[in-house]
Amino acid sequence: MAHAVPAEGVFTSAWLLVALPLLGAAVLLLAGRRSDRWGHWLGVLASASSFVVGAVLLVAMLGLPAEERVQDLHLFDWITAGAFELAAGLRVDPLSLAFVLLVTFVGTLIHVYSVAYMEHDRDRRRFFSYLNLFVAAMLLLVLADSYVLLFVGWEGVGLASYLLIGFWNHEMPNSVAAKKAFVANRVGDIGMLVAIMILFAAFGATDFETVFSLTEGANEGLLTAAGLMLLLAATGKSAQFPLQSWLGDAMAGPTPVSALIHAATMVTAGVYLVVRSAPVYAGAPTALLVVAIIGAFTLLFGAIVGTAKDDIKKTLAASTMSQIGYMMLAAGLGPIGYAFAIFHLITHGFFKAGMFLGAGSVMHGMSDDVDMRRFGGLSRVMKITWLTFAAGWLAILGLPPFSGFWSKDKIIESAFATADAQGWQPWVFGTVALVGAGITAFYMSRLFFMTFHGERRWTDGHGGAGSSDLPVRHPHESPVLMVGPMVVLAVGSVALGGVLALGNGFVTWLEPVTGHAEHHEPVLPVPVIMAATIVLVLVGAFLAWRQYAASPVAVVPPRGSALTRAARRDLYQDDVNEALLMRPGQYLTRSLVYGDRHVVDGAATGLARVVAGSGELVRRVQNGYVRSYAATMVAGVVVLVAVVLAFRI
Repeated sequence: MAHAVPAEGVFTSAWLLVALPLLGAAVLLLAGRRSDRWGHWLGVLASASSFVVGAVLLVAMLGLPAEERVQDLHLFDWITAGAFELAAGLRVDPLSLAFVLLVTFVGTLIHVYSVAYMEHDRDRRRFFSYLNLFVAAMLLLVLADSYVLLFVGWEGVGLASYLLIGFWNHEMPNSVAAKKAFVANRVGDIGMLVAIMILFAAFGATDFETVFSLTEGANEGLLTAAGLMLLLAATGKSAQFPLQSWLGDAMAGPTPVSALIHAATMVTAGVYLVVRSAPVYAGAPTALLVVAIIGAFTLLFGAIVGTAKDDIKKTLAASTMSQIGYMMLAAGLGPIGYAFAIFHLITHGFFKAGMFLGAGSVMHGMSDDVDMRRFGGLSRVMKITWLTFAAGWLAILGLPPFSGFWSKDKIIESAFATADAQGWQPWVFGTVALVGAGITAFYMSRLFFMTFHGERRWTDGHGGAGSSDLPVRHPHESPVLMVGPMVVLAVGSVALGGVLALGNGFVTWLEPVTGHAEHHEPVLPVPVIMAATIVLVLVGAFLAWRQYAASPVAVVPPRGSALTRAARRDLYQDDVNEALLMRPGQYLTRSLVYGDRHVVDGAATGLARVVAGSGELVRRVQNGYVRSYAATMVAGVVVLVAVVLAFRI
């Protein structure tokens, strides 16, 4: 791994990457209704300007030797506490720049798409301010040169996601979904904070340059604890088990939000965190193994859930969970998988964003309906949407020469080629990755065929057999501002993977950050792995075609098997969370409230009553009658005499 050098020349302008969209968000929020007519275009311009700056930095970095491609830009002195000093700075290197280009390019396309998609929303200007805030926070997250500054971006992404998921908060389910995402991510944030504390306690610093230089030879127990806490943070942001339950509910936000969260920004943050922390995990093999296990489990979890969903957006959400699982699995393989995790993250950003925007286009033409059982036959009336969606579908299937083939297949090969080639890991991880590819082919083909092929399960209102029982829809192609970004993303879905794979270029590009990985031969020959992958993908796609294109699809979903019913309910993850966390939390809260009211408040109230009662008794003694005072004096004298006599005896 290359050591950082002070930023010079064009790299000193890297702060503009964050400042431009942040400025756009501030202007749109402060200008209010006065910017309703032009605010959306300002949002597009802010995001596009950041992309231009990122492209300039890319060209400049390509002209540098590998050992100078880690550039640290000092911004200002930030935190000073005794001997501890932390500066705010940005790290521009191949890893952060890859994310910058993904976030700003795909993010700008989503901004353009949103101009048309949100055209009739009276709060469109506010929506674009949140989009700009999201982009700015994500850019700060990936460009930060310390864990503390990264945490600022981390929280900014969490805030922006809360605002966007609950954008239509006048409907209660949307508000609940936003709160669910916010709370789940706060659980992950505890892991991030604890990890920062552990690293600071171990090394007395939180900046990457210092921490990474001291990890070699550091206490393995401390590094393992830090690595596990970083993983906890990653599971929250990247919707990995056990903090994945918020992802499906996040579909409550407008569709462009789903594309931004699931493709270019929030869910990729956890993968970035693990890869960025590679030196920490290098000294914590146990933590790295747990990363791989979590990724492998989640990729199957999400794939199984995706097979039973009828909501087109929730099916894509389950797919995102599964694909991020592939990336986490690759990252958990260590140096042989870091680059492939990011490679698949980049290609996935294009084809998944394209499919989410395609889903929004379908909703636009189908009166905001999301139930695929009421779709069918849309390829005949929405041809551009069908073609662009098909590009993303073939890419996620991993068929050559589409992008997913070049990235996901490398993860499968790496899973079969873990360093411990004589142990259980390559067989287990490789098999899981292989099986996941087959299930992915089934549920994504199910989505594609149920939406665009087979008989139509809607009516245009002109009659026909059984039409009275079908929803009336008038599907039509989306406007150019929506289909334009979809076409661009479709081109990336087709060609980007092959371009990045040329000469192993992307892997070499990341070596200043991830280091050079020694080649490990898979436990199975590579041609066998590739053939098995393609066969499983074709089988999965064929089964989906036979069931959902060649055969009639029931408008009302059948009851299904026990596994199908479980998958529809996200394998009961919400039920588990309620049983283990929510209900005990409610009982604990009620107990504390009861104790506060009846013990704490009761003690205070009781003491007050005792004082008041004593005062009442004293008040009655002071009645103003001389005879009462005389009687009291006599009684006192009698008591005193009795006491004296008692002691004398």
